[in-house]
Amino acid sequence: MLIGELAERTGTSERLLRYYERAGLLRPERLPNGYRAYTESDAAAVRRIRALLAAGLPTRIIRQVLPCTTGTVAVQPCPGVLDALRGQLRALDRRSAELAAAREVLRATIAGAEVRRGDHPQHRPVPQRPDM
Repeated sequence: MLIGELAERTGTSERLLRYYERAGLLRPERLPNGYRAYTESDAAAVRRIRALLAAGLPTRIIRQVLPCTTGTVAVQPCPGVLDALRGQLRALDRRSAELAAAREVLRATIAGAEVRRGDHPQHRPVPQRPDM
């Protein structure tokens, strides 16, 4: 299949498919006219790439993990893959902790500003109901 059909089947833009090739994630056959020829296994690989990207993996790790995947994203034991995945998980855990700390600082800043401005829900006057 040509790139347009692969893009349609996988819901991935042609531009991204070319990027995946440049990143070494896809290796389509080249026809004599220079067109890329993709197979069903390439379509499955694109779906795995998308799932791994959604899981937060960078393409450098996906390039290492992809040959060890089957089905959707089940990983077979390949040398170095588990170490790479564990390293990525540690990085995500660090980022998550940093985001949680930043969220708390932002909440405290907002709460302090609301109190100083008199906007804090505890300090807002209760609206009076008009007499009926």
